[in-house]
Amino acid sequence: MRYRTRFNAVGGINDFIQEWKKPTPYRWPILAASFAISGSLLFWVTQEKYYYPPQEPDVTYITTYAADRTDEEIRQSNIENQRLKDEREAEEARLIERRRELYKEVGAASGLDVEAMEAQIEAEEAAAAAAERQRLESLFGESTQGTESDSE
Repeated sequence: MRYRTRFNAVGGINDFIQEWKKPTPYRWPILAASFAISGSLLFWVTQEKYYYPPQEPDVTYITTYAADRTDEEIRQSNIENQRLKDEREAEEARLIERRRELYKEVGAASGLDVEAMEAQIEAEEAAAAAAERQRLESLFGESTQGTESDSE
């Protein structure tokens, strides 16, 4: 019983009513701000977000090839595709070479030593290729030597 009387809320409620009855000029704005803050906090806390699982994609398999192609037709198709690829690579190499020639002409016209620059670039490319070759040999050289000695 003592626990119940010790925490009785009636006294607190009576104090609140007495304070509310006092004529203060900011009573209604303070009450509105209190409700707005409490309401927005409760609104924010009680919101629930649900993310739907993504739709499964529609799988479309390659339909451009006939299902009943023969091996010879596949081989001819591969040969034709390789020919087109080679033509594209040759055209790209031609364009790169043309661009290189234009840069040489611009460099020569502006007074640069184009041959020395080209020699330096070739030396740097050769050094980079040698370093890459050495790196690959250090990575794979031991394993290839081991397989050769094992097969003997």
